[in-house]
Amino acid sequence: MALSAAIHCSLALALSAPTFTHDVAPIVFRSCGPCHHSGGAGPLPLLTYGDVRKHARQIADVTRSRFMPPWLPEPGYGDFEDERRLTTREIETIQDWVAHGAPEGASADLAAAPSFPEGWQLGKPDLVVTAPRAFAVPAAGPDRFWNFVLSPKIDSRRYVRAVEIRVDNPRLLHHANLVIDRTGALSSRGGGFPGMELGLERSVFDLDGHFLFWKPGSLPYSEPDGFSWVLNPGNNLVLNAHIQPSGKAEKLQPSVGLYFTDKPPAHFPLLIQLEHDGALDIPAGDKDFVISDDFPLPLAVDVLAIYPHAHYLGKLLEAYVTLPDGERRWLIRIPDWNLNWQAIYRYRKPVFLPKGSVISMRYHYDNSAANPRNPNRPPKRVRAGNDASDEMGHLWLQLLPRGVGDRRRELAEAWMRHRVEKYPNDFSSNLQLGALELSRLNASGAASALRVAVRVKPEDAIAHNLYGSALQTLGRSREALEQFQIAVRLKGDFVNARYNLARSLIKAGRLDEAIENLRAVVAAYPNDQAAHEYLTRALALREKRK
Repeated sequence: MALSAAIHCSLALALSAPTFTHDVAPIVFRSCGPCHHSGGAGPLPLLTYGDVRKHARQIADVTRSRFMPPWLPEPGYGDFEDERRLTTREIETIQDWVAHGAPEGASADLAAAPSFPEGWQLGKPDLVVTAPRAFAVPAAGPDRFWNFVLSPKIDSRRYVRAVEIRVDNPRLLHHANLVIDRTGALSSRGGGFPGMELGLERSVFDLDGHFLFWKPGSLPYSEPDGFSWVLNPGNNLVLNAHIQPSGKAEKLQPSVGLYFTDKPPAHFPLLIQLEHDGALDIPAGDKDFVISDDFPLPLAVDVLAIYPHAHYLGKLLEAYVTLPDGERRWLIRIPDWNLNWQAIYRYRKPVFLPKGSVISMRYHYDNSAANPRNPNRPPKRVRAGNDASDEMGHLWLQLLPRGVGDRRRELAEAWMRHRVEKYPNDFSSNLQLGALELSRLNASGAASALRVAVRVKPEDAIAHNLYGSALQTLGRSREALEQFQIAVRLKGDFVNARYNLARSLIKAGRLDEAIENLRAVVAAYPNDQAAHEYLTRALALREKRK
């Protein structure tokens, strides 16, 4: 009788044990499959019972510790799309399954495994642009940052709804950001160039509004209707790639697929960045070094997505908002930052923030020997910088201003003023703020900011040209002419500066010089009616003098 009871007990336990087909496969297919499939970013496929059974103990270990699947945000501190974090119940199911010998279960219980296209995930692109030259990745050594310059061949304005990045070996590419060069200045650097930061010349009117980010295992993102972005003829795409050697010498030559729509943008989000790199100077051994930044909103917005970023010393990353009534609302909290698993997090529902709300970031760094990710043994002093061995503390947010039309400039102006308050001598912030003030016909405010810009970076032709425009509006003609002359001297092919210089020379009565510059403008832009009119006027004035 005792033996019979034992048999029945064993049978009951066997029947209650989780099986792969019924319990474990749905978890693995959803949370592991996107990376762990043939040709995926993961080192091994996990889409069959045989594959999962072979690595059952390892899977139990890495899921119990929450090392896998990688998902950094703490639950309850933001509700995000495509969350891969396993629930406590799912982790217990995997542990229980392995403890019972990892039984397969009935084949009838097995759902169809997910399929992953070998080609383009979003289907055939409307246009494929490939880097003109491959980057030679050495077998070993430190991480590399390389910028691939891609030049789409289009003859008219296009609206882009999605981009997809493809590389021959995704394991070489840690992550990549796609940046638009609207100046065309990088066309001559088709072979690419090194560096983490691009240093692109940007107009204040060229406002980034979309996260064009990629990492192995991430699915391409297709913008909703009305959220397309503009690509014009002559624009370049720059793929800023973080490359990791694989142990053997290889080459990397990425392609970017562009998916167009005939629907122009109707909604205009803006990417803003909170940071305080100026305070990043972390002593060796400091276990809890903190930086912070707080940005008050000048208008109501919806937060669409968030992208926290730090390097190897980052530990606790927090972002929250304080509402006008004093209530705190969390945007994201990452208690154990890992650079290798950084990502953009998109909210399931936009987070509404009323005017007067204050967005805050608080980043904690651990520069002690106890930090297992500290690359320095023993620890050493670390400052802000663009190399992987330096540190960063950035929080990017995609904000959609509430209201009718494109209200990005209102938000951008507040953001620029915030940066100037932190860094009074920051060139880029003063340049952009000056250009914005000039567009709003506030010549006095523009001149104040642009005077700082030309002092900080006297070799920048754009800053001198804008400063000259502000001075001209204020009636300071002689000083304006000097600024235009400097701009042309610094950049001989700067047509806009030549045009401004020619107008100043006409006012000064220096007609021969004005005509020379206007002829250069007309040669560059033969259809510019205003340039032709000024040239005709200058020629007539000179003839009248004879």
